[in-house]
Amino acid sequence: MLNLLIGPAMDLAKDFIKGKAEEKKAIQQRKLNAIQNDADWENKMADATANSWKDEWFSLILSAPLIAVAYSVAMDDPVVIARMNEAFSALNALPEWYQYLLFIAVTASFGVKGADKLMNLKKGK
Repeated sequence: MLNLLIGPAMDLAKDFIKGKAEEKKAIQQRKLNAIQNDADWENKMADATANSWKDEWFSLILSAPLIAVAYSVAMDDPVVIARMNEAFSALNALPEWYQYLLFIAVTASFGVKGADKLMNLKKGK
């Protein structure tokens, strides 16, 4: 009589445990697929921009203020730093929508990873 009660309960417990294991396996597979899709996307984007000067262009533009400040300090020319401050004030006065478009273009050029963190930094100003 005890076997008649314990047998179905054991089968039910085995099915429950098996279902939980399959659920965890499915979740893990979904995560692996997402990682693979991200890697595939990054490879496609790298191939698409292999002959592009866009990254180099943005690197040069973003390096220009550093070069100007280094020149200003090395040559004892504070006028350059004053002009850089004016330039950044002018850029800051541009419409917000334009600043966001520029931000999107630059982050797309260098890779979108981390763009959300940079956006949160901009919002926290």
